[in-house]
Amino acid sequence: MEYRHLGRSGLRVSALSFGSWVTFGDQFGEDTALACMQAAYDAGVNFFDNAEAYAQGESETIMGKVIQKAGWKRSDLVISTKIFWGGQGPNDRGLSRKHIMEGMYGSLERLDMDYVDLVFCHRPDLHTPMEETVRAMSDVVSSGMAFYWGTSEWSAEQIRHAHEFATRAGLVPPTMDQPQYNLLTRDRVEAEYAPLYRDFGLGTTIWSPLASGILTGKYNDGIPADSRLGHEKYTWLKRIVEGEAGERKLQVARDLAAVAGDLGCTTSQLALAWCLKNPNVSTVITGASRPEQVTENMGAMDVVEKLTDEVMERIEELAGNKPAEPQDWRTM
Repeated sequence: MEYRHLGRSGLRVSALSFGSWVTFGDQFGEDTALACMQAAYDAGVNFFDNAEAYAQGESETIMGKVIQKAGWKRSDLVISTKIFWGGQGPNDRGLSRKHIMEGMYGSLERLDMDYVDLVFCHRPDLHTPMEETVRAMSDVVSSGMAFYWGTSEWSAEQIRHAHEFATRAGLVPPTMDQPQYNLLTRDRVEAEYAPLYRDFGLGTTIWSPLASGILTGKYNDGIPADSRLGHEKYTWLKRIVEGEAGERKLQVARDLAAVAGDLGCTTSQLALAWCLKNPNVSTVITGASRPEQVTENMGAMDVVEKLTDEVMERIEELAGNKPAEPQDWRTM
C-alpha cells in the first residue's frame, strides 16, 4: 500500500481507503462489515470513512463495533465522519454551531470513540453564515473531537471563503474536501479546485471512483437484482444509467473493458488506478459488499504503474471529456 499526505498536512492516509456508504446497515450487518474491513486492513488500508447520515447513524454504530471486535490499535487508524443530515428536527441538519456540536457528540457516541481523525461538512449550508460554521468546526478541532476538518462537495469559492476567514480570525482552516471524482465526473477535481491545491494545499478524499458501479462494467447489459441500483433503497440512482447520457456512460465502461483486458486487470481496477494517477488525489474511497470485492479493488495498486502515457492517452480518447485547462486568475 502507498501512503499519501492529506494535502499539505502531515497526516498520511492509504492511497486506497474504505467507506461504508450504501452498504453498512443497508445492504449488510456487522459480520460482513467485519470481513470487508478486515480485508481492507490486511491490504494496508488505514482510512475508513463514515457519516452521521449513513443508514441513519447505524453505519457508524456498525463500524465502531467492528473496530472494537477486531482489536486494532486506534492510532493505526484514520477514521472520519461527516456532519449535515442528522435527523428530521429543525436543528438536526445543516451546519449551525448547534448541529455541528451535537452531531459530533452523536457520531462519537455511535462510533464509541473519543475522537475522529477527520470530520467533514457533508454539504455547504446556504442558510448558516460561513463564519459560524468555520468557528464551530475550528472549535471541534481545538477541543480534540477531531484532528482535521474539511468539506464535501463545496465549491472552490466556498472553500476559499472558509479558508481565508479562518486565517484572518486565527482559526483552524479546512484541510481537505471530499468530492466525487471518476473518469466520468472530472471538472471539479481537475479544473475548479486547481487553484486550491496551489494556494492552500487542499487534500482530496474522493468518493464514487467507480461512478456508482458504472465503471465496473456490471451494468453494461442491464441492472442485476443484487446490485446497488437494484436495491430498493437506491432506486433513485437508476437515473445515472438512463437516457442518452446514461448510454454514453455505459459505452465508456464497455470500451474500458478492452483496455483492462490488454493490461490484464479488471475494469474496476483500471478505473481506480486512473484516479490514483492524479497527484492531487490524497486517497480513493472504495466500497464493497463482499470481501472478495475489497481484494479485487486493492489490486488497483498494482495497475497504476501500467498506466503509461500511451495508455492514459488511449483512455482519454475513449472518455472524450477532458476538462479545459483552468485559467490562472492572477494572470488575467
